[in-house]
Formats: sequence, C-alpha cells, structure tokens
Amino acid sequence: MATDAPRPRILSGMQPTDDSLTLGNYIGALTQWVALQDSYDTLYMMADLHALTVNPDPVKLRERTRRTLAQYLAGGVDPERSTLFVQSHVAEHAQLAWILSCQTGFGEASRMTQFKDKSAKQGTEGTTVGLFTYPVLMAADILLYDAARVPVGEDQRQHLEITRDLAERLNTRFGAGTVVVPEAHIVKAVSKIYDLQEPTAKMSKSGTSKGTIWLLDDPAVSAKKIRSAVTDAGSEIRFDPATKPGVSNLLTIFSSLTGQTVSELETEYAGKQYGNLKVDLAGVMVDFLTPFQARANQYLADPAELDRILARGAEQARSVARETIARVYDRVGLLPAVVEPR
Repeated sequence: MATDAPRPRILSGMQPTDDSLTLGNYIGALTQWVALQDSYDTLYMMADLHALTVNPDPVKLRERTRRTLAQYLAGGVDPERSTLFVQSHVAEHAQLAWILSCQTGFGEASRMTQFKDKSAKQGTEGTTVGLFTYPVLMAADILLYDAARVPVGEDQRQHLEITRDLAERLNTRFGAGTVVVPEAHIVKAVSKIYDLQEPTAKMSKSGTSKGTIWLLDDPAVSAKKIRSAVTDAGSEIRFDPATKPGVSNLLTIFSSLTGQTVSELETEYAGKQYGNLKVDLAGVMVDFLTPFQARANQYLADPAELDRILARGAEQARSVARETIARVYDRVGLLPAVVEPR
C-alpha cells in the first residue's frame, strides 16, 4: 500500500523584542506562514536567543515571548498543523551553532551587511560577539531541522547564503548528507509594507513610532496613523512606487487586508482624493485589528495553554534536532556519550 511522501520541511521565526508585532510582520510573514501549512511540514519559533543581542529586560523578554506566540495563533498559525516552539527550549540550537562557528571564517562573518550596519551605529564598545555571530546561530536554526526551504525577505538573503555556504562546507569536509542545503522560499507576490511616515523605508519594529502599525495597539490609534500617513505630490490615486511611494503603500495595505487587487482599487478611487482613500483604509484597519486583538487576548488570558502549546512544540522540535546533532557530532568526530544502565 502506497504511503504519502513526507512533506518538505520549512522553518521561520520572529524575535520577541516588542510587546506587539507590526502590520508588516503580519502581511509580509504571518499570512505566508499560514499558507505554507498546506504544503509543508512547518516549524515556527520564537527566536528568543537572537533577541538577547539587543540586551532585553528579562521579565519583558519572557512576557513578549508568550505575546509573540499569541499573535502567531491569532494570525492563523495552527498548532495542530505547525510546530510552535521557543528557540531556547531546544538546546541543540546552541550546540550546532558552536560547530558552525568553528567552520566560519572571521572575514566571512565580518562581511555580513547587517552586522556592519549595526556595529557602525553602536560602536565597538556597544557591539557584542553575539551580534557578530548572529548569522551563525541563524544558520544553525535552519540546518538543525534539515529544512528544505526558508521563507526569507530580500534583507535576509545574505544570511541564507552563508547558511548554504556552511552547509556545503560541512558536506564537503565531513561527507555528503551531513546537513541539508536549504533553498530560499521568496514569494514574489508577498507585499512589502513601508513606514507610513517614511514610505521608502520598510515598516519595522525599529521604525518611526508614527509610521508603524502595531497589531496590538488601540485600533483607533492605528486608524489615526493611517489618516495621517504621508502621501505624494499631485492628487491622482495611482500605484507607482517610484513616484508615488506613499499612495502606493496605502494601496498595498488596502489590497492585502481586503483581497481587492490594486488595479481594482485604482479604478474605485479614480477621480477621488487622497483623503477618501485614507478614511476608507482607516475603517478597514479597524475592522481587521478588532477581531485580531480579540483572538490574541483570548490566548493571552490563558498562559497555561500557551505554555502547553510551547512544551508540545519543543518536544516535537527536539525529536528532529536530536537526530541532526547526533549525525553532525558523529561526522565531525565527537565521542558519543555513553549512558550507563541504572
């Protein structure tokens, strides 16, 4: 009797560095994660070890880890179909990161664009070794689960490339099949959301306070940000990111939240003013955020259930991670631990 072939595995995650995810996280990542559940064996983590590079408050980090999970769930990630876990709950992440660190050249790590940008801003004293080796831990996250594909944005391509380089290096030095060489999973149709006040800059957790929509903010506050969004010269409502980045960003958000195509919206708002578009989008935003927050708050009201989901997910993740780390340890020549019978 024929059996279904195992689905390819895919891994992604977000850092729990804020009380809330952004609209950019939702449209650019969460909606994609939900869709991937149909075709892949999906693992989604709260990347708390990565979050340590910004030296977070310990109490806030623990709380934000649960809040991040609640937003994954509110966004439609299903714990019955996906493995949801906290990065630090699977010790093999740090174990594999050390092996990879010993295979990574200093110059290779120094060339990482994000490290150069952040270290330039923070200076030598404010830059930690953890920030320097961040891409190596990210590589360990991916390789630990034999992930065939990794959902990445354009700004993460370089990190995926070093992951692929390390995977190929391990397979060359220690034998084919030591680790799986992953491919990028970049969905061209996924919309990139920009800052409402600086529409040429990506909406992010580190963006402007007035230009970022936080998923757990009061919907009225978010609606006001939409109404106050920067627009462009002229009055024509037309999608043209090069000359009309502000209006184009609003059209992208409108389309992503309603399912209407951008061309349909252009037709609907032909001859209308920017204010008409903003007022209507503000209403759409409230209609989206209100039920999203109700779902998130329902999960947050039951931290024991959140912890149960994470405990189950961690055990599922460990069952895969243990096999990978045992294989890699064996290939690189580490003596296996012998457990004496009791």
